[in-house]
Amino acid sequence: MANLLGVALFALAILVSVSLHEAGHMLTAKAFGMKVTKYFVGFGPTVWSFRRGETEYGIKGIPLGGFCKIVGMTPQDDDVDPADEPRAMWRYPVWKRTIVMSAGSITHFALALVAIWIAAVSLGLPNRDFPSTEAEIRQEPAVIALSECVVPESSPRACAPGDAASPAAQAQLRDGDRITSINGTPINNYGELLVALRGLKPGDTAQIDYVRDGQPAKTSTVLAQTQRPPLDDPKGTVAPVAALGVGLVPTTPTRVTYGPVAAFGATADFTRELAVGTVQALQRLPQKVPALWTAITGGERDVDTPISVVGASRLGGEAFANKAWLLFVTLFISLNFFIGVFNLLPLLPLDGGHIAIAWFERARSWLYARIGRADPGRVDYLKLMPFTYVVILIGGVFTLLTITADVVNPITLFPR
Repeated sequence: MANLLGVALFALAILVSVSLHEAGHMLTAKAFGMKVTKYFVGFGPTVWSFRRGETEYGIKGIPLGGFCKIVGMTPQDDDVDPADEPRAMWRYPVWKRTIVMSAGSITHFALALVAIWIAAVSLGLPNRDFPSTEAEIRQEPAVIALSECVVPESSPRACAPGDAASPAAQAQLRDGDRITSINGTPINNYGELLVALRGLKPGDTAQIDYVRDGQPAKTSTVLAQTQRPPLDDPKGTVAPVAALGVGLVPTTPTRVTYGPVAAFGATADFTRELAVGTVQALQRLPQKVPALWTAITGGERDVDTPISVVGASRLGGEAFANKAWLLFVTLFISLNFFIGVFNLLPLLPLDGGHIAIAWFERARSWLYARIGRADPGRVDYLKLMPFTYVVILIGGVFTLLTITADVVNPITLFPR
């Protein structure tokens, strides 16, 4: 039930952000004097609406987004009343049209920035100094987290009947203990713990020195067996190795909370990293299509494959059910930032496509004036329709792939 509630809340948050996207278009258009005839949340049949001034506001039956109707977005719009011609959007200066068309993405960026700042002062943001590479992890002090069992395979999974009990647990070790030596070999960090264990065999007895609450102590246990690749070759051939049944508890905090003023700087740093990550994700989209197809046809789902709004909502539901509030907020932030960037791509029918055409017209008019030729006028959108249909087709197929993958083989972040 908590999962379903989380899914519903995340889907509602997405609907609100998309509705605010359209509100950004509407408010800026009205501010410049353009005529906006409709603003609706959702699509399909009208459930409820009212008119205020020259604009009809309302709710449609299918809550999958929203739209606003600005009169005369292109010179080829044929539903413009002659009385509204002076207020047609295409007649306005290019800078005003740019602001109106980019207002949707700016709204998404604003939502993301506000959410980042709130997270910075309340939940905390991911610590950039937290160890992320294998080399950094191995330099951490050998503070342990007990596993319930030792999984024989090299791939992690939940414990199953028949799995060996954790030797560390049998030795009465506890979460947070720091191992200082094994069989007399000093242990200064987690990497040295791994090396010391690889120097032993399954079934060997390990004499363990450790520190608990500042007090040194000793214990011993019989090591179990697992399968692992060589320490210096993670992609090498797996072989039986000794296992203590522990993981690492990093001493570096995973997140940092900031004061209201310092949070502005942290928000800027987080946003910069998010922008780089979003651009890299967009660049990887084409090469991820085969991985999506593999997931749909029964293969393992790559956690780095794109997700749809359905997948994001499912992950939001998982985060809510497991009280992972930072993950819930981070999903909302990432999705808004991605939509904001994606919508600015210079492709029709995206807002970025309209902006690109507006500035192309401006540049072309400037160039023709300099070379003494007549202004060629506005771009004929009708001639661009074949390219627009191709973009819509590719986008539709990609959306269908991601939704299907999210339904039949969803990404999960928490063990079931």
